[in-house]
Amino acid sequence: MLTLNYLYKPPSATADFKSKAEDFIVDELMDIDFTGEGEHVCLEVVKRGENTLTIAKAIAKTAGVALREVSYAGLKDRHGVCTQWFSVPVAIKKHIDFAVLNNENCMVIRQIRHNRKLRTGCHKGNRFTITLRNVSDVRAILARVNAVRQGVPNYFGEQRFGFDGHNLNMAERMFNGEPIRDKKLRGIVISAARSHLFNHIVSSRVEAHGIAVSWPREIFLLEGSNAFFEEDLNDQNVARLLSGDIHLSAPLYGRGDRGIVEQEKAWLTDFTTWCDGLGELGLKMERRALRLVPKNFAVETIDDNTIKLSFELPKGTFATAVLRELVQYQDVSKVVSEESE
Repeated sequence: MLTLNYLYKPPSATADFKSKAEDFIVDELMDIDFTGEGEHVCLEVVKRGENTLTIAKAIAKTAGVALREVSYAGLKDRHGVCTQWFSVPVAIKKHIDFAVLNNENCMVIRQIRHNRKLRTGCHKGNRFTITLRNVSDVRAILARVNAVRQGVPNYFGEQRFGFDGHNLNMAERMFNGEPIRDKKLRGIVISAARSHLFNHIVSSRVEAHGIAVSWPREIFLLEGSNAFFEEDLNDQNVARLLSGDIHLSAPLYGRGDRGIVEQEKAWLTDFTTWCDGLGELGLKMERRALRLVPKNFAVETIDDNTIKLSFELPKGTFATAVLRELVQYQDVSKVVSEESE
C-alpha cells in the first residue's frame, strides 16, 4: 500500500472512528423524480451494521426474484447507519409490503413505484455525519477545517484495495500472468489497480507542488462529465478553472497515450507491468478530478473529547479522503472485527 502525501502536512490530533454504527451516518442524495407508477418498486432503506448485498438478498427473497434483479444506486459501508435506495421488479397488479423486512438492522422507510430500475451511480452524492471519539485535541481539528473545506486530494479510500491491500496483491499476480477466472472479482481487482495508480500520481503531485498549481499544459476535466481535453494554460481555461467549469485531473490508466501527460508517465515508471497490463485489457484512458471539495461542511464540538463533522461529497468519492487531512484516525470497527474473528 502507498503512503499517501498530505496536502496540509500530517494532522497532530488523533481520534477513534466508527466506535459504534451511529458514529458513521451516510445519507444517499438522489436527484430522481419517481413516477409513482411502473414495473419497478424503489425502496428507501436505512441499514445498520449490514452490507448492501445482504439487504439486496433480503429484498430479492421477499419479491421472489433472482438477486441479479435487485439494483441499487451505490454500495454503502457495513459499519455505519446508511440510508440508500434499492429497486426491484414487481408486477404492476401485485403489491408487496416490504415493511416485512423491518428489524433492528434494516428499516424500509419508503417504497414507491418507478418506470425503470435504478442503476449504479444514479445518485448525485452522499451526506456524511461522522462522530469522532477519544479526540486528543479538538482545537487542532477545528484549526484545519477552514483549509480542508477548500479541498483535499481526491484519493480513493483504502476500502477500494481490500483488507491489508489484498486486491493489490491479486493485481500484482494477475499482471504477472496468473489468471482470475471469476469475472466479478477480476473487475474488482482491475478497479483497485487503476485506483492505486491514480493515488500514486495524485500523491506525487501533492509532494511536488500541491493540487492547486497548474502545469503549463494540462488535461482538464469538464464539470459533471467524464469528458476531458488537453490544452496549454491560457486566460480562458484559467477563468474556467476559477468558475468551476473545468478541473485539474489525474488519469485512470488505460490504453494509449491520449489522456496522460509526460510527467504523469514519469511517475508511473515503477508500474510499467501494471500499465501494460491495463492497456492490454482494452480499458480506455479516463480522468478523475484531482481535488475533492466537501460541500455544506458543519462542525459541532460535543465535549472535550468528541467532535461531530458533516459534509456532502459527490458520488464515487471517499469521506476518508477528507477525514485523513483533519485527524490521525483509528478505524475502531476494524479492530473489533479482527478481535472477533
